[in-house]
Amino acid sequence: MKGLLVGLHGWGASGQDVAAVAAYLDLPNYEFAFPDAPFPFPYGGAGRVWYNFPANYSFASSSDFASNPELQTSRQQLTEWLRSLESQTGVPLSHTVLAGFSQGGAMTLDVGLRLPLAAIMILSGYLHAPIDLPQPIDLAQLPQVVVMHGRSDQVVPLRAAHQARDRLTELGIPVLYEELNMGHEISMSVLSRMQSFIEDKLQ
Repeated sequence: MKGLLVGLHGWGASGQDVAAVAAYLDLPNYEFAFPDAPFPFPYGGAGRVWYNFPANYSFASSSDFASNPELQTSRQQLTEWLRSLESQTGVPLSHTVLAGFSQGGAMTLDVGLRLPLAAIMILSGYLHAPIDLPQPIDLAQLPQVVVMHGRSDQVVPLRAAHQARDRLTELGIPVLYEELNMGHEISMSVLSRMQSFIEDKLQ
């Protein structure tokens, strides 16, 4: 059974940027999809954003941010698009991996836990609003969760990864968590770990 890897870009980037990185993955049984976020980058160019950051944003999870209009739009559009993929690709969500970098990682956490995906991967990401899942949580219906973050990340601080990890753990959701010697990036080490996880755990 073939799989599908969906990659979500970060703030001000595009699906093409993630596609260029993912080209280094050797997953012959997987198809790839790299959507663009709904909103234009506020400083021009071809970049897109899932939402714009408020002034003095700290990457700390905030319950107030859950009602951000742009986040709500991106959440709805992304969820509907992900649900439509099976009819387009023939690959069910149960064989789909959702991976996101930076702001795309926050969207992956936001949307991915609500869908019957094979796995979600949060790369240099953060938790933009508290995780609110129906109780009790059925762990058998949740995707496998991978969180990777750079110890020297100067954009999304390491404490944001700790916060996401700790909140998932509090909810009883198993997390494969790893810190790497890198900054705010998708390094070759990250790609190697992504590939190994998919090969070892999902195929």
